[in-house]
Amino acid sequence: MTLKIGTIIGIHEGNYKNLFQKLVNFGLHTCQISNWNVKFYDADYETKVACVKQQMKDLEVAPSAVWAGYSGLVCWNFTEGPVTMGLVPEDHRQHRVEELKRGADFAAAIGVRAIITHCGFLPENMTDANFDIIRCAIYDVAAYCKNLGIGFWFETGQETPVALLRMIQAVEAMGLDNLGINLDPANLLLYGKGNPIDALNVFGKYVHNIHVKDGFVPTTGTHLGKEAQVGQGMVNYPRFVKRLLEIGFHEEFIIEREIPEGEQQTADIRETIQNLKVWAGE
Repeated sequence: MTLKIGTIIGIHEGNYKNLFQKLVNFGLHTCQISNWNVKFYDADYETKVACVKQQMKDLEVAPSAVWAGYSGLVCWNFTEGPVTMGLVPEDHRQHRVEELKRGADFAAAIGVRAIITHCGFLPENMTDANFDIIRCAIYDVAAYCKNLGIGFWFETGQETPVALLRMIQAVEAMGLDNLGINLDPANLLLYGKGNPIDALNVFGKYVHNIHVKDGFVPTTGTHLGKEAQVGQGMVNYPRFVKRLLEIGFHEEFIIEREIPEGEQQTADIRETIQNLKVWAGE
């Protein structure tokens, strides 16, 4: 089969009129559009939507989803992370619910399938007093997405595969069927939460998108593991891609190389494009 390979494209005031040039330069036709600045939606919203849609048509680009960020402090570590990330922290929960809905409006307006986000360090214990509170917040956003005709996808990272599966099933029990997973295999390692290949046995049927990223497990109790060029970390990509294809995954492989934009990032992405094709047997 021919893989659907793309990259993450960040959108902001300075680039939305020429959003997909980087993608075109790589010879790719899909991506995730990522936006962490919710104020982007404030001014000239309809103009921005029309501009992005026209570019999608003209360049034959089909983004798979909008990666929806939110405001407020977010710490990517094990100390402040649990109390600052996603919909878990009470102080940020309600305004982030509303901000994710704005991301959903944008996703639906430009015609993509879903929004993706980090929901945070989800409770491992279903009897945790916060479990139902967080579940209801996720339901609020996911139900809003459902009404717009799009999905709500969790990006893996801060939770174990089983904790994520439990939360999905708990929200589904409230009457939704539009939940999915954006599996970032490196994040499972960076957070020390599991093996990405084994995780497919836990929640594989929910996986709708892949972040192609690599890295290492953490070696301290405070900092995440380190990201690495794809193929140079602890994700066994030949086995991982093979297993995805075995379970019937035919959706997008979105390359995420978390180093500054420039020659090295470009070279790494080009290398990963070629390696993905080899690993898939193209």
